[in-house]
Amino acid sequence: MGYRQAAVLTSVSFFLGVLFICLNVDYRILFTPLTDAVVRDGLEFYTTFYNSPPAIKALLHSIMGVGLVGLLGKLHKWDDSAMFFDGSSLAAYIFALAVYLTVGIPACRTVADPVPDVDTQDDRVEALRVLSAGNTIIIVLLGAILALQAGEQWARRLEANLLQQANEQEKQKAAATVDGESKKDK
Repeated sequence: MGYRQAAVLTSVSFFLGVLFICLNVDYRILFTPLTDAVVRDGLEFYTTFYNSPPAIKALLHSIMGVGLVGLLGKLHKWDDSAMFFDGSSLAAYIFALAVYLTVGIPACRTVADPVPDVDTQDDRVEALRVLSAGNTIIIVLLGAILALQAGEQWARRLEANLLQQANEQEKQKAAATVDGESKKDK
């Protein structure tokens, strides 16, 4: 495993950790009856998340960039593995970023900083549900990236083992041929 793969795995794992923390709130919003306590907890959680210091937001976004650069770097070596595993991982990563940018940020903004006289409490609750669903979609996409990266490593190891076995068989055939010719000469 190289630095590019480590960059991908680190960033994906980091965001899975962040999203699993969010899943504590998201699960109750999506899969349990929506009571006032659940809505209040969700609004408080995402308001705190949205109002975090700029350094935390910069850290999150820079780690997103590290993952993207890692995947693009892995594509630089354009072979079958890069086409199938890394290309699919890049597509899933870009889709996860698109969900974050188009669903996550606007919904979080509506939850934490509603527009006065425009966003009602029902709008905030709906944004909370959409945000939770978006986070769940991102979790699935990031899990798919981890599965694709694991599949890539498995395929590379399998290929290396097959090449090693083929080389050993060629050496045995070559040795048998040399032994057969030396016996004919005698």
